[in-house]
Formats: sequence, structure tokens, C-alpha cells
Amino acid sequence: MHKRSVAAVLAAYLAACATLGAVVPLRFSDPPDRSSELRLLAPSAGRPLGGAALRLWARVENPNSFGLTLTDLEGDLFVSGAEAIAVDFPLGLPMTAYQDTVIPLDVSIGFDDLPGLAGLARDAITGRPLPYRIDGRFGVAAGALGTVRFGPLTLLTGDLRVR
Repeated sequence: MHKRSVAAVLAAYLAACATLGAVVPLRFSDPPDRSSELRLLAPSAGRPLGGAALRLWARVENPNSFGLTLTDLEGDLFVSGAEAIAVDFPLGLPMTAYQDTVIPLDVSIGFDDLPGLAGLARDAITGRPLPYRIDGRFGVAAGALGTVRFGPLTLLTGDLRVR
């Protein structure tokens, strides 16, 4: 009987370790109560053709039963089907178990750096929302479980409103 008890406890312990060893990816979504924005920037010495400042909002959910830290998010941002803009957000965002939070992601681009995006100014003037998506990777620090990277995947989609 004693051997069965030890075997049962060992089996339960190993099952718990296997469950704890899996870090479920965070979930990203466009929060319904925040509007992502695009502001057109006038030409300047640093941006001779002008540019755009984008503020994207992301709802980040931790579906894990333990806390972790969202360390970074990097990838490619597409706006209205225009060529990709490389983005890299060092975050360091601690998240408790089952927590969700809304964070801003700010991007500034010069049209002289990416001439294909100059069409954004034209599209923005119409006042209609501009669709965007971020395809990329993100990392989490999960304490004793180490650092885990997820992706490539579509992290976030939504619409930009011109301000």
C-alpha cells in the first residue's frame, strides 16, 4: 500500500510539473474602448517629407496560472497594405496570473525613410479608418521556467483613426 501511495503522489507531482512547464502564449487584441490613432507630422529638418506618429493600443492577456513578464515585442507593422515598418518595443511589463492590461505602442515614421508610406497621408485625409496589423514575435520571462519566445504570428490587428 505504501508503494501505491508513493506512486500516486509521484504521478500527481509529475503531472503538475508537466502542466507548469508549459507557458501558454499571451493574447493580444485591439481594445474596444481605445482608438488607435495616426497623426500626420509636418515636414521638418529631421523629416523633410513629413511623417506620421502612430499610437496603437493593445490589450494583453495572461492566460497562465502564474505571473510572468512580457519582455519585448518585435515585428513588422503594415498600415493599409503599405510596406512593412520594422517595430521593436522593449517592454518589461509584469503580468500576474490571469491578468489583462491595455498598453500603448508608439511608432514614429518619416515618409523619406519609407516612401511607399507617403500614400498614407492621402488615405488619411479621407477620414476613414486605416487597417493595420503587426506580425512578429514576443518574449516572456517566466521565472523558474525561463525565457520563452513566441511567433512568428499575427499579434495585433485593428483600425487607425486620423487625429
